Order: sequence, then C-alpha cells, then structure tokens
Amino acid sequence: MKATAKAHPIQGLIKYHGMRDEQLRLPYHDSISVCTAPSHTKTTVEFDPDLNEDLYRIDGEAVDGRGAERIEMVADHVRELAGIDDRVRFESENSFPTNIGFGSSSSGFAAAATALVEAAGLEMSRPEISTVARRGSSSAARAVTGAFSHLYTGLNDDDCRSKRIPVPDELEDDLRIVAGMVPSYKETEQAHEEAADSHMFESRLAHIHEQIATMRDALREGSFDRAFELAEHDTLSLAATTMTGPAGWVYWQPRTIEIFNTVRELRDDGLPVYFSVDTGASVYVNTTAEHAEEVEAAIADCGVDTRIWEVGGPARVLDESEALF
Repeated sequence: MKATAKAHPIQGLIKYHGMRDEQLRLPYHDSISVCTAPSHTKTTVEFDPDLNEDLYRIDGEAVDGRGAERIEMVADHVRELAGIDDRVRFESENSFPTNIGFGSSSSGFAAAATALVEAAGLEMSRPEISTVARRGSSSAARAVTGAFSHLYTGLNDDDCRSKRIPVPDELEDDLRIVAGMVPSYKETEQAHEEAADSHMFESRLAHIHEQIATMRDALREGSFDRAFELAEHDTLSLAATTMTGPAGWVYWQPRTIEIFNTVRELRDDGLPVYFSVDTGASVYVNTTAEHAEEVEAAIADCGVDTRIWEVGGPARVLDESEALF
C-alpha cells in the first residue's frame, strides 16, 4: 500500500478567493488556472499497519500544527473512502521555492491526493481525485487535472470538482511563464477566511461569472492576448479585495511593482507580455516562446531570480523506482 505521485503547481488566471465551507474548502466562486512545469512536487505515501501515528515530512522537515492538520484531512478522507484505518507515512519534496506565491500548496496536495488514492487501491478519475485534493487546498483540485483547468463551485463533491479546459495546441505549446521570484513569506489561509468581510468582495462576485466565461472563451479560441490581459486584470481585482479586508493584507513588495512596470514597458514596445500574481509577492510573467529569453532578461534586471516555465500536465502516479523512501 505504497505509491508515489508528481504534480505541477498552478498559476491562477481567474483566481478564487474565500471559502463558503472551510472544512470541505468549497470556494464561493469558480476559478481557472494553468499548471507550470517543470516545477513540481513529488510525494510518496505508504499505509502501514505497524505505525501508531501518521508521519509527515516535507522537504526533509517534520510537519506539525496546521500543516499536519490539512494533510490529515486529505488522508482521513481517503481512509474513509477505502474503508481502512492504517496510519500513513508521508514524504514530499518540492523542486521550487515554497511560500513565496508560486502555488506550492496546489502541487503539494495534488500529489498527496493522487498518491494516497493509488496507495489505498481506489479507482478514481482525475476529476474525482480533485475533490480529494480540494480538502487540502482548493487550488490543488486544478493541479490534479492539469494544464488549463476549471474548478467549479458547488456544495458537494459531485459539483465542486476540477475539469480540464480544451485549448488549441498552439497556445499550450507556445506559452512561456517567466517566474519573477520575490522572496516574501506569505500565508493565504487567513486571507481566505476573511475574504467576505471586504467591502470589495461583493463587487468581485458581481463580475466574476463574466470573467470566467470570457476566460474560457479566450482559451478555447487560443487568444493569448485576450486570455492573459484578463488574467492581469484579475490580479488587480484580487489584490483590491485582499487589501480591503480586516487585516489589510498587502503582499506586494517594491520589486513586485518594479516587475509590473517593466512588463508594461515591454508591452508598450510591442511584446506580448502580461503579469499575474496569486496571493504573494512573486510574479508570473506570461509571454510566448519567441520572446521568453528577452522577457526573462528584463525581469532579471529587476534584481530577482527568474525561471522560465511551460504548461504542465496533470498529476500522475510514478514508477515505484522513483519513490522517496
């Protein structure tokens, strides 16, 4: 009862914010994202009847507190589905910096859910596995189905699950994501908890359905500019909501703003380039393969580490030879 899985983190294009149910992590509204590769999380799990307690390690460090509680919620749901009560050994590794706004919880819980389901001997489709991953992180649901995916809101697992959005091969193959890494630790859970307390939240809800429909349409058409201009606008909408909540969250740092300005200058020069930020200070800069190196050089001149990512596929089970233990 051992399995290893790998998943890619997501960049939110139309981002979710706030949860109507914190236990099941049911979001208030739909969301759309794209997975980024080769950045990934690899996770090995084993259900062991000889263990007296669950053991969780991420990047070589034992996990406790709220982090352990979130993993346990996913593991407990899999145990319930499989009708088993064995404790689990859980080890996970990330290939990219975590807690700086690049979706490590999405790939982490997507890999965890996929490995746990496999180790428990359950036969589940990826949309079904996405409902398991969602219990750890709503964004993880979309990392399970991969590439461009849509998480539908709902009040139960039948409705609130992720599905892949079909897009033209040209868009998927040509997209390059320059990651501008602005190291600033962030915590998203409290921001989600207080989302509805912002006076901007109802305004966001009023237009989010049109945003979702427009994004789906742009992706299906393969319209790079239309899709990623919309993602840039959604970044600003999300920030307005988080900054006007009770805690007044301001995640952006001076270099975040510098990257924004650089992107706008590049666009004024005729390059197809747009910024996008999830909950954090780091920046995704969306461009095309033709311009990726030029864009990366300009972003690096802002004094940040950079990487160039492509579109990542769905979470998948790996061969036993790739296990972490």
